[in-house]
Amino acid sequence: MEIRTVNKIQKQALKKSATDFTRLGFALFFMIGVLTFSFLNNGGVSNNLFLAVAALIGAYMAMNIGANDVANNVSPAVGAKAMTLTTAIIIAAIFEAAGALIAGGDVVKTIKNGIIDISAFGGNPDPFIWAMMAALLSAALWLNFATMMRAPVSTTHSIVGGVMGAGIAAAGFNIVNWGTMGSIVASWVISPVLGGVIAAAFLFAIKKSIVFKEDKIEAAKIYVPFFVAIMSWAFATYLILKGVKHIWSKILELLNTLPLISLEITKKPSFATAFIIGLIIAIVVYMFVKKRVNSNTTTLQNTRESVNTLFTIPLIFAAALLSFAHGANDVANAIGPLAAINDAIVNGGVSSAASIPLWVMAVGAIGISLGLALYGPGLIKTVGSEITDLDQIRAFSIAMAASITVIIASQLGLPVSSTHIAIGGVFGVGFLREWLYVKDENNHTIEDDILIIEDEKLTKSAYENELKSLEDKEEKSQSDYTRIAELYKLIANEKKIIKSTKKSIKKAKKIQYVRRDAIKKIVAAWLITVPAAAVLAGMLFFTIKGIMI
Repeated sequence: MEIRTVNKIQKQALKKSATDFTRLGFALFFMIGVLTFSFLNNGGVSNNLFLAVAALIGAYMAMNIGANDVANNVSPAVGAKAMTLTTAIIIAAIFEAAGALIAGGDVVKTIKNGIIDISAFGGNPDPFIWAMMAALLSAALWLNFATMMRAPVSTTHSIVGGVMGAGIAAAGFNIVNWGTMGSIVASWVISPVLGGVIAAAFLFAIKKSIVFKEDKIEAAKIYVPFFVAIMSWAFATYLILKGVKHIWSKILELLNTLPLISLEITKKPSFATAFIIGLIIAIVVYMFVKKRVNSNTTTLQNTRESVNTLFTIPLIFAAALLSFAHGANDVANAIGPLAAINDAIVNGGVSSAASIPLWVMAVGAIGISLGLALYGPGLIKTVGSEITDLDQIRAFSIAMAASITVIIASQLGLPVSSTHIAIGGVFGVGFLREWLYVKDENNHTIEDDILIIEDEKLTKSAYENELKSLEDKEEKSQSDYTRIAELYKLIANEKKIIKSTKKSIKKAKKIQYVRRDAIKKIVAAWLITVPAAAVLAGMLFFTIKGIMI
């Protein structure tokens, strides 16, 4: 190896080490800051040191959520090159924090989805506090490991596994609501399948109505505004149902202060209300986009690449809105157990729901954004480019699937994971590409297939000529008959080899669309998330209990 090459490798290694050290420094600074603030802010509370340690773990969990889960919201847009990695991180960080602080809710169920029966603790706060701390730390550690392995997993499932494992360690198997756990297991299948089918359906619709048309520009004038309007309806409905449900009553109170407006105050919006508001927004967006597309088509060429550019801006908006909704909903995964610990220590009891102080909400919001900025790029690249190749149209279809799947699932009462939906959408568009490739008869004349067929013809022709020359002989010796038999065997074996080669080529072409190694790694991580977090939480509970007693 040349000296220049060695020096180059050394410089790259030093640069990477410096970057890793800087990231670690920012992360430690944030966690120590949270620890110090919590300790000083709760100085009058007994056992405030334990609460401060819990706050530090909550900050660690929030950063891991940002590093792993948030990547799913912006990865398709980055993979499609609709925006740069830096722009995506800035947009996601701002909207994640905004969603958490503005619409994160003032009350969070600390025992998420009724996973365990808190009455089993008998009102004793100590085992409950230990269990919540073990659950929070185990989920954070598992997410940290998954991020290092560049495997996108569900943060909700991580905390669910942690709560279940810690609960079992504290009070036995009867504490677990196994019906709820069954629904969570069902979501492993429901989420990616729904996301994949819907993403593939939208991609196929866009291809059929625009990309496969001879005059793509004229088709784009008709259908691009229509598809963007559907996206607008989906996101408006999604955000109203999921993103602003915690502040819905405050919005209605504010509107009632306006002249001639008198609305009934409800705790959360109904689906009909969200649907109508979304429809109004979609109509406005349709008219705006139609005008913009008609004015821009004169500069576009009749190519797929030109059509792709029309989906860039909607894709950026989709990434921002998904981040906002994610921050509003999934911040509970970081601060729910922390809020439970805070409530138990401050009030000296155990409750199924706890008010969240502003400082706890800020820990979740800032931690998620910081984790995304420091450690999110690896997962963003994995989801955006290492599963299947994405462009703006494919990424747009994935974003559509993410919002519509959540709407459908919430109305049907189906348990879903936003992470699994997004990854399922990526798989869906990749498998659709494979299906279209196989279906397209023109692709059966690729160079590799031609060479195999030609080789087959030449081989058969050579064997047939040899057989004919032997058969033309008036007298055949025993060795001639042996040669004839061997030739027939060779022909049969050659046919098997050719058939196997053709299958290998088709399989190799499929791998170009969806990388099977990525599927295996991600699915394996999904399957072991709940049990891994549960086992780790149980071990941590006994460790904490041993230290405290």
